[in-house]
Parts: sequence; structure tokens; C-alpha cells
Amino acid sequence: MDWSWLLVLACPIMMIFMMFGMKGHHGHGNGKRKEEQDAVSRSEYEALVKENQAIQKQLNQIHEKVHG
Repeated sequence: MDWSWLLVLACPIMMIFMMFGMKGHHGHGNGKRKEEQDAVSRSEYEALVKENQAIQKQLNQIHEKVHG
């Protein structure tokens, strides 16, 4: 059975859980203004999206090599 599709889905699913987890921590005593927190969250999200795309590209290349 080919389980490689689980690897491709693992990154986006983990990112969704991480984003929900980060959402609950905004404004809890760290002293940053909401706008600063939103900017950091956006930049972290964009970095995660780029990293996820790169990993998916690598997985696809590996899959191509393995399966022809």
C-alpha cells in the first residue's frame, strides 16, 4: 500500500493545528500591541507556507524518482 500521500498531507495538517494553537496565545501578558502580534503571525505564517511548499516539492521529486 502506498502511504506517501500521508507525508504530503502531514505538513498542511500540522500547520493548521499550529495556527489554531498560536491563535489562543494573543494578548496574554507579553506587552506587544495587537498590530505587532498580527504582523509577526502573518510573517510566521508566510514563512511556514513557503517551507511547506518547498517540502511538498521535495516530496514530489522523491516520489518521481521512486515511482518512475
